[in-house]
Amino acid sequence: MGKIISLLNHKGGVGKTTSTINIGAGLVELGKKVLLIDLDPQANLSLSLGIPRQPNTIYEALRGESELEPYNVRENLDVVMSTLDLSGAEMELINEAGREYILKELFEPIKDEYDFIIIDCPPSLGLLTLNALGASDYVYIPLQTQFLALQGLAKIKQVIDKVKFRLNKNLEIGGVIATMYDSRKILNRDVVDTIKKYFGEKVFNTLIRDNVSLAEAPSQRQDIFNYNRNSIGATDYMNLCKEILQRIEDGK
Repeated sequence: MGKIISLLNHKGGVGKTTSTINIGAGLVELGKKVLLIDLDPQANLSLSLGIPRQPNTIYEALRGESELEPYNVRENLDVVMSTLDLSGAEMELINEAGREYILKELFEPIKDEYDFIIIDCPPSLGLLTLNALGASDYVYIPLQTQFLALQGLAKIKQVIDKVKFRLNKNLEIGGVIATMYDSRKILNRDVVDTIKKYFGEKVFNTLIRDNVSLAEAPSQRQDIFNYNRNSIGATDYMNLCKEILQRIEDGK
């Protein structure tokens, strides 16, 4: 049975979508079969990988109009794309019975086909995010190493704790990913120290360094490994993926 991972931060611009794509691609490089779920109405993940508009997206699936229909990006990497229509889903599903479990039910027929299902959550803490957390084994929190990124950490932790208590007893914080890191900047080092004080060993040892190739890859509709596997961005995400596999193997 595959592991289901949500990447969550209600602050935008922290590297959430970049991390979802490149963790997925890195795990494929390590021999895993991966499904990415674009659960953000902005559809940045779908755009970043150049996925053409599909007849059925995550929006239609959540509304019960279709099953999940993955689009094959490359060998062992599939994506269920998003659309701007998804922005209305929370209001449309508000009266659905068991509305927090719709995504979990959609995963049931396919979760054994993949080693990992990775969800790019929207930058909010609404019904879509609750669906992701309700279906997940782990939640990873990408955090930009800037002062403002620290604001709202308590809120994220509070939401995760509530979901664990009420919706999903198996949910765990699998790790915190420090992104856009520059070791030359005292502020970046101080923020990492603060994150470690707050989350302890949950913070991944691998720091995702600020790297132009990570910013360029989406414009070429590629993940970092296809775009420039010799970049420090590729090196960092590969090391992160190895650390993820090790932690899961160790049961952390």
